[in-house]
Amino acid sequence: MSAAVLTRLVLGQQISNFTGLTASVFSHVPRRYKWKLVKLPEIGHGKAFRRIVHFKDEYTVEPLQVTNLAGRDPVTGRVVVKGIGGGIKHKYHWIKWVRDGPKDLNEPPKEEKVLAVFKDGCRTSFVALVGSGQELKYILATENMKPGDIIRTHQGIPRNPVRPSEGDAYPLGALPMGTHVHCVEKFPGIGGFLIHAAGTYGVLLNREDDRVIVKMPSKNRFSLHESCMATVGRLSNVEHSSTPVGSAGKNRELGNRPRSGLWHRKTGRFGRKIRPPPPVQIVGEFRSPPEILVLNSYHNS
Repeated sequence: MSAAVLTRLVLGQQISNFTGLTASVFSHVPRRYKWKLVKLPEIGHGKAFRRIVHFKDEYTVEPLQVTNLAGRDPVTGRVVVKGIGGGIKHKYHWIKWVRDGPKDLNEPPKEEKVLAVFKDGCRTSFVALVGSGQELKYILATENMKPGDIIRTHQGIPRNPVRPSEGDAYPLGALPMGTHVHCVEKFPGIGGFLIHAAGTYGVLLNREDDRVIVKMPSKNRFSLHESCMATVGRLSNVEHSSTPVGSAGKNRELGNRPRSGLWHRKTGRFGRKIRPPPPVQIVGEFRSPPEILVLNSYHNS
C-alpha cells in the first residue's frame, strides 16, 4: 500500500468521525437556539386588532363583553399594530343591520318606536334603541332622531317614489333621487353594509334601468341594485370629524398609543394632487357559493 493511499484513508476516516460528532452535538442543541419562522398576520385584510366582541348565538340587546387586544394578534400575542393600546373598556351594543318589513305594496309599512338614543363607545355615531311589539333592537341613530319618533320600514318598490322621513328604510328603487341615505346594502338581504361613520351620508344620483347610482361620502359612485335597502337621513354625531382631541390624555383614553415624533407630515407647501373621481363601480349580483355534489361509486369506498 502506497503512502498516498494510506494518507487518503486516514484523512477520510477523520473527516467522517468529525462529521458524525458535529451532527450528534447539533442534534442535542436546545430548541430555543433553533431558528423558527413566525408568520405575522397582514394588516388591512378584514381583521381588526383593537378588540374582540364575544357575540352570542342569538341576537340580543344585552350589552356584550369585549376583550381589548391592544394591537396584538390573539393567537401569537405579538404586536401587529403599534398605534393601538390602552383606552377605556366599553361594552358593545349589537346593531341589527337588517331592516325587514312587508314586501306586498298593499300592506302598510312596519312601524317602530324610538325608545332611547345614546352614545356607544365602540363606534362614532350614536345608537338608537327601537321597539315594535315584543321585538327590541339597536340601529344607528340619524342626525335629528329623538326618543318617541316613529320610523317605518317597507321592502316594496312602488311605481311612484315614496315620501320618506328621517330614519325610514326603503329600497333604493322606492326613494326619490337626491335623497340622503346611510346603511346601504351592497347586495340585497345582507343588511346595511356601506356608510356607518358619524355624520356621513350618501346621495342618490340617478337611475339606470333596475340599478341606482349612489354617491358615497368618499365621492366614489356605486351602481347598486334597486332592491338594496337603505336608511334615509344623515348619521348622528355630525361634529365628530371637526372636534379636536384636545389633549394627549384624551387620545390615550380613545385607545391610541403616542407616536415617536420622528416622522412628520408634509407642510402642504407644494400643494396637493388633484385627481378626477374614479368611474362608477358596478356591483354585481350576490352569488351564493356552489353546492358540492358527492357521487357514490366504488371509487369513493
